[in-house]
Amino acid sequence: MKSTILMILAAFSFVSGTPTSSQNASAQGKKREAREEAKESQSQAGSSAAQAAAENAAYKIGPQDVVRVDVWKEDQLTRTVPVRPDGKITLPLLNDVQAAGLTPMELAGMLTEGLKKYMNNPQVTVSVTEINSQRVYVNGEVTRAGAYALLPHLTVLQALSNSGGFTQFGRVKNIYILRTENGKQIKLPFNYKDAISGKNPEQNIELQSGDVIVVP
Repeated sequence: MKSTILMILAAFSFVSGTPTSSQNASAQGKKREAREEAKESQSQAGSSAAQAAAENAAYKIGPQDVVRVDVWKEDQLTRTVPVRPDGKITLPLLNDVQAAGLTPMELAGMLTEGLKKYMNNPQVTVSVTEINSQRVYVNGEVTRAGAYALLPHLTVLQALSNSGGFTQFGRVKNIYILRTENGKQIKLPFNYKDAISGKNPEQNIELQSGDVIVVP
């Protein structure tokens, strides 16, 4: 009898201490949802950045960006292409064309000149559909750490908002931004409590491509 009771208690202890398959499935489902939300957020940020680039005629195309090339009445030449890490895009007839470092209008002009060898009066427009070359990074005790598209005039507060807020362990008074200037890394302090209360507004700086916000 005593051995039977011990066996029952041991079985109960094992069951109560081990997550059920439904609990495991639920936890995995939540993790998947969090990853999907992060991807969707970053995708929306990239789209917003591309829209901002379209409105900014001075935007310079960069590696990993995606551009849309429209050639009027030439469907075979019209396409959406990624900018390779070497800064070039590949198009029919023209093969490899340098895109990085040019504005969409400048690239359209270059493509127009190149196509004049093959057709009369080509009309080309170029637009940026995804911005991947200009990124900022949010690391540490935030809900969605990762890389985010650098929108025009993006501030530290706005970037932190994109990352979904802080975890319970985040030391929000000791946040800092890592930035590379003239080949050297500098550390810029940021106190979230002060920022949201309107104190020291100068610390809520506009971010630059490559900046890393760290929430310890």
